[in-house]
Formats: sequence, C-alpha cells, structure tokens
Amino acid sequence: MSSPRVLIYLLRRDLRFADNPILHDISRSFQQSHHPFTHLLPVYVFAAQQIEVSGFLASDSDRSPFPEARSNVAGFWRCGPHRAKFLAESVWDMKKSLSDAGSGLEIRVGIAGQVIQELLDGFRQRSAEVVGVWMTNEEGVEEKREERDVRRAAETAQAEFKLWTDEKYYVDDRDVPFRKPQELPDIFTTYRKQVEPLREAPRRSLQAPAKLPPLPESIPPQPAPFAIPNTLEGIICSLNKPLKKTPDLSQSLQWPKNAQSAHPFHGGESQGHDRIRHLIKSGSMTTYKDTRNGMLGLDFSTKLSAWLALGCITARQIHEYLLQFEDGTTELGKGVHGYGKGENKGTAAVRFELLWRDYFRLATRKFGPRLFRIEGFKADRSISWKYPNRDKELQRQVTRFLEGTTGSGFIDASMRELFLTGYTSNRLRQNVASFLAKHLGIDWRIGAEWYESMLCDYDLSSNWGNWQYNAGVGNDPREARVFNPVKQAYDYDPKGEYVKNWVEELRPLDDPQIIFQPWKMSDDQKEDLGLRGRDWVEKPMKRIDFHVGKNSNGKGGGFSGRGRGNKSRGHGRRGQVDKTRQVNGAH
Repeated sequence: MSSPRVLIYLLRRDLRFADNPILHDISRSFQQSHHPFTHLLPVYVFAAQQIEVSGFLASDSDRSPFPEARSNVAGFWRCGPHRAKFLAESVWDMKKSLSDAGSGLEIRVGIAGQVIQELLDGFRQRSAEVVGVWMTNEEGVEEKREERDVRRAAETAQAEFKLWTDEKYYVDDRDVPFRKPQELPDIFTTYRKQVEPLREAPRRSLQAPAKLPPLPESIPPQPAPFAIPNTLEGIICSLNKPLKKTPDLSQSLQWPKNAQSAHPFHGGESQGHDRIRHLIKSGSMTTYKDTRNGMLGLDFSTKLSAWLALGCITARQIHEYLLQFEDGTTELGKGVHGYGKGENKGTAAVRFELLWRDYFRLATRKFGPRLFRIEGFKADRSISWKYPNRDKELQRQVTRFLEGTTGSGFIDASMRELFLTGYTSNRLRQNVASFLAKHLGIDWRIGAEWYESMLCDYDLSSNWGNWQYNAGVGNDPREARVFNPVKQAYDYDPKGEYVKNWVEELRPLDDPQIIFQPWKMSDDQKEDLGLRGRDWVEKPMKRIDFHVGKNSNGKGGGFSGRGRGNKSRGHGRRGQVDKTRQVNGAH
C-alpha cells in the first residue's frame, strides 16, 4: 500500500466554502484519475501574534511560550471579545462545511510557520508525504512574514508551496489596470475611473465543491502546552478567558436599559449569505444610498463588513446577488421596488463601497509598513501629535475617550456602543477619528488600535487606512477636513435618539443642545439627573460650541461616507469648523 500523499491548505481570512479558488481547484483535481494527493488537511491557526492564545493552555500552571498579543502603541489586546466570538463562529462554520464535503478542519494555535513545520515533521514521522502547502495571499507586514515562514518550511521539506491570489475583493488582482503597486493613484476617484463601469468589473464567482479528499487517517496533534477544545463554546471560552484583564471598562460601562444592538449577528459563511438575502428581500439594498448614514436599527446599512473581512463572503458574490435582483433572473427580491429594473442608486452605492475596500487594500500593498506609522502614507512630520505615554493627564484623557466620557454626546454614544457591541456606524467612525486626531491632537494610532481590538468587522487595510484618512496623513486630497461632532449630531441624530440610546444618563432630556453638549446643562438639571460632579458634564475634554441657526440647515460638518464628492457638505475645509477650533483653542 502506497504512503499517503497529503496536501495542506492553510486558511486565514478565506473562511468560505463557495467561491474559494483553492477548494475549487482541489475538488477538480481530485476528480481526475491521477490526482497528485490522496488526502487534504485544511488547517486554521489562531495566530498568537494577533490574538491572545493563553486561554488555550491545557493547565492553569502552564505558561504560554508567546508574548501577549497586545498592540504596539497603547498595549490593547489585538483582538477583543466581540471579534473573537465572530471569528470563532466563522471558523466553526467553515469546519462544518468542510466536514459535510468529506473533509474537515484542524484548528491550531501558534505561529503559522511553526505550525506548518510541526505538521511537516509529524507527518514525516508517520511515513506520510506532504506534497504541498497552499495558502491565500494577503496584504500586511505580519501577513507577508507568515507567507515567508510557511514558504521556507514547505520548501525545506521539498513540498510544493503555492500562494494563491486573494479573490474576495471586487476587482480581481488580474484585472487591476496596473502591475506595479506604486502605480496605484493616491486619490480614490482616480482609481475608480480606471475600473469603471463597476457593474461590469468583477469576475464570476466559483461554485462550492461537491466533494473533497478525506482527512489523513493520522494527524499530528497540537503540541503542548496547548489543547484545542472540541466545541464552538469551548473555543469561544478559550479566546475570551485572558481578555478579562486590563483595560477593564466594564465597571463603568454597563448595557443601557432597553438598548438594542445594531450588530447582533453571528459569524460564518452561511450567516453572511443569509444577511445578503435579507437585505435584498427587505429592500435595504435598494434604499442603501438614502439610509447608510443611519445609526439605529439593523438595516440602515448592509453590515456585511465583518463577513467580508474574514472572507466568509466575497465582494463578487454580493455583486452577483445584486445582478440577479437588478435583472430579475431569480425569485429573490421579487416584488421589492427596483426588482428587474437594472442598477439603481442603492445597488450602485453598495458597489461603490465595495470598491473602497479594494482601494484601501491596494494602498496597503503600495505603502507597506507606512500604514502603521504616525506620519502616515504622506510621511507628514509637520503635525505635533500628543503622546500619552509621556503625560499622565493625557493618559487620563485617553481613558475617558475609550469609556465614552469625553463630554461630547455624539462621541460618547459611539464609544459606548463600540465597547458594548463591537460595532458603530461608518458616520460615527469618521467623527470619532476626527475628534481624537483633529480636535484633541492625540496620536491617532491609539484610536486605530482600539478599533482593531473592539470592532467585529476589523479589517487591516480599511481600519488603518481610514484612520490615516481622517487624521490627515493618508490618501485624502482634503487633509484639512475636520468634523464638528455637534453639527453632525444635529444633522444625523436631530432628536438625540441615538445618543440617548447609549448614554442612558441623558434620556430624561429633550433639548438636543444639551444632549449633544452636556456641559451646557444647568445646575438644577445636573442635580435632578444626579450628574453633578461628573467630569464629562463639568469638565468636557473639548467644548465645541455650536448653535442651531439659519445657516446650519442641511447636511454638513464633514463629508458623506469618506468624502466621496458632495463637496457642498462642507465644514470639512478651513471654514466654519476651523473658526470653532480657533475660538476653543484647538490645535
């Protein structure tokens, strides 16, 4: 009997069964009479440098061989509880899909290169030949290091190493209108015009494989001191166990009574497709352009980003759902406004947003490590940033920012929602980033790291690219733009309903002027609400005075989405907001 020939497939952010080029090719090859491998071993590694793995230790007396997975600037956990749960659910859903197709998924903790080396050594001891190690290409400094380490291990063992194109994006890498990363335009609009019309840009998605090769009969185990639970609940528990350490805001941030999360979703490919179908059937794709700046409810925006970030779904799959709805070729969405009538402003806007994800990822490829540097893509060293590690008062300000006690209602509501749910809307993310970077002048990377830790939908390129963009050091032709969070609150939360949903202390109030600027509260109101002496009421971190007047109607105070046109929505240039900043001594 011949020795087993094993192909290892290392998964990272390609946690999907359908539209997966690697699985598609493996299934096709295995159906041929002479296939180069007899067994498939899909492997997912909880990467110790990006997610804390000490909760997987087999015994409380064991010690992890890896440093804690904390961020470089502020020391936050790299992956907080919300994303950890969503990730675990996505991994488990993939495990089920693979098992249903005759395969399975081995879960490991550690460093990718070491894990592959341990598997190669273990199979050699079992007289099994590893014929190849395949994985999908990703952008990022750590991601490239993983690829180099895995390549080195595979080639040393004389196994084929193959790095596949990452096909979860809207425009396929093979269709990007340039070959060198440095040729990417520094302005999104220029890039968009190069790939339009967007409705014709994506390639077709790939069908899910019908059957896959079996797992090897004998698989090297997870090395000590770690042990992998055999249930989803056990995985989530292990990921969450170490996260109870600092920073602990849980004592000051409790779930407000009757507050509803805008992101109560679960991870996994099946859940992602359910969400897309719901958006079409509910008409939310059609109305997206008009509702995307909402803040309360489930369907004001698509909220597909968490599944996209982990590769549970792909941008071209979303595009195909939209095509079917626009062309009326399936029953999905029949009877909904816009069905069978071609592209509408809502579906066009969804495609527009998907292209932004492409662009930020290409910018990461172009600029590499500059994604994480204080001076940003622009290498702008002219800004005098404030660094909390050198100032205890600044450290206290950062804590207030994180726990949502800045004294700016719009900002505080967003920060509390983020901590409690793992989500906050795109409109609010822009305001929060502008507040920290532009109004407070504090190192913007602290905000980017906190978002990395807290967001369910954290995506390396989109998160860091957006923070650079709003800090004025990224790809933004109008780096002087500044959001006025009070003006923005009037525009997008005119009755203060969103703010009061998350800042429960302000619910008895009706006057938006005070809801958005609690420091304007009278002494009697402070007394009645039990807020006398609270720093966020008495000593706001920033007094951004704003009054509703005859010139303040209409949307404004920044930009729609990420500044895509709509220049008349100003206060983003050196105009109204800059005057406010001068009055309040901002810098």
